[in-house]
Amino acid sequence: MKKLKISALLAVLAFSPFYAGVFPVENTPVVKIVADVIKWNSEFIDIGTIPQGKPKVIRFEFTNTTSKPVVIQNVTPSCGCTTADYTKTPVLPGKKGFVEASYNAANPGAFMKTVKVTTSESKIPKTLSFKGVVS
Repeated sequence: MKKLKISALLAVLAFSPFYAGVFPVENTPVVKIVADVIKWNSEFIDIGTIPQGKPKVIRFEFTNTTSKPVVIQNVTPSCGCTTADYTKTPVLPGKKGFVEASYNAANPGAFMKTVKVTTSESKIPKTLSFKGVVS
């Protein structure tokens, strides 16, 4: 009986309004903040079939939709078989920039790779991905 009373008390406290203000919530969702920074032409590209032994460059383009310059701070490919290049200068409002992934098509078969992009306006990395088949 004592355990039941303690459990009931803990349940009441867990759903108490006291805890309602523990995690402040802003009016703007995180998804909207990230979406407003830059608009990607495509976040996923299917490059189809590519020949073995010939690296393939995949280009992701974006537009700065903010009112201030955006700088790409970091681009991280998912593996050592992919290298990355990107716009090194600040991308002015309304202007376009790019991230390029160069995939070393050394092994035959299907693949799916990602590149994570961090900007000056969002510390949450944006994941860009591409897939294809090496023949």
